[in-house]
Amino acid sequence: MKSPSASPATLVDLERRFWQSMVDEDTDAALALLDEPALMVSSHGTIQFDHGQYRHMAEQGKYTVRDFSFDDMQVMFPNEDTAVLTYSVRQAVAERGSEEIIEQRMADSSVWTRKDGGDWRCVMHTETAQEPARR
Repeated sequence: MKSPSASPATLVDLERRFWQSMVDEDTDAALALLDEPALMVSSHGTIQFDHGQYRHMAEQGKYTVRDFSFDDMQVMFPNEDTAVLTYSVRQAVAERGSEEIIEQRMADSSVWTRKDGGDWRCVMHTETAQEPARR
């Protein structure tokens, strides 16, 4: 296999930029990082969406992301133009229009691809709620 066409740090930066676009409510920045169509798996089920559907989710969805931080980031390149990221994320969300913050701890993964030497795009994202540690 050839070397990956990007460093792990590049993919971590892309993931961080995507999350920051949600905090900033900058839908255009998010769309520039998403493949079309893309897939998502969460507690709400599975969804395949295009850019128009993502715009609707981002701008009309029930919750907004207010803050985030990553832990335990792992990056693997199954081939030179595919990257798989896994990590834990602490996210602060709120219902749209509310100031009441809900803290969540999630286990996430993202798959990023490059097609025909182009830019990296996220093609799939998963999130699973992590149970609080028992004492």
